[in-house]
Amino acid sequence: MNSIRLLAALLAGLCVYAVAAPAIAQSTRTRVAEVDLPARLKEVEHDAKLSESAFKTGRKVAAVCANCHGEGGNSLKPEIPNLAGQNPAYLIEQLRKFADGRRRNEFMEGMIKAMNSDEKIGMVLFYANQKVVRKTVSNPALAAKGKEHYSKTCWRCHGEDGRGNEKFARIAGQQPDYLRATLRGYRAGTGLRIDPLMAATTQLMTDADIDAVVAYVMSME
Repeated sequence: MNSIRLLAALLAGLCVYAVAAPAIAQSTRTRVAEVDLPARLKEVEHDAKLSESAFKTGRKVAAVCANCHGEGGNSLKPEIPNLAGQNPAYLIEQLRKFADGRRRNEFMEGMIKAMNSDEKIGMVLFYANQKVVRKTVSNPALAAKGKEHYSKTCWRCHGEDGRGNEKFARIAGQQPDYLRATLRGYRAGTGLRIDPLMAATTQLMTDADIDAVVAYVMSME
C-alpha cells in the first residue's frame, strides 16, 4: 500500500514538472532576451565597429520611421516631433517609456515592441547624428519675447542652446505645434506625459508665453 502511494506521488510530481517546465524555460528565455538598453548604448558608443554596424541598422529602421518623423528625423508635420539631433540616451529612455506604458501612444508602442534591441540602439544613434533643419523666424518680436522667457527658466534644464542632455530633450528646432501641445498638456496635467517639474514650470505660463517660447525655440539651431 505504501509502495502504491509512493508511486502515485512520484507520478504526480512528474506531471507537475512536465507542465511547469515549458513555462520555466520560456521565463528563462525571456530573461535572457532582456537587454539593458542604456548599458548597451554606452557599449556601442565606445566601440567603433559596433557603432558603424548599429548606424547602418539604424538607417534602415529610420526609413520606416520617416513616414511620420521625416527623412533624417526632420518631420514635415508640425504636430509630429523631430528626432534629428536628439541625445541618444534621452531617446533610448523615451523608447523604454513607450514600451512600459509611461508614455502612451498606441501606434508608437506597437512599433517599438516590434523592434529588437539592436534596431533600437541603431535608430537612436542614427537620429543623434542627423542635423536639424532650422526654421525661419516669421515673427521676430514674438521670438524675442520667447527668448526672454527661455533665458529666465527653460535653459536650466534644456541648456542655453536648447540641445538638452541625457535627461532632458533637445527642443532647439522642434516642431511648433508639437511643442505648443506638449507645453499646454504639461500645464493642464491632462496630457499623455506627466512631469512634476514641467507641470510646475508651465503653470506660470500664459498661452501668450507659450506661443512666444515656441516661436523662439523652433528657430534655434
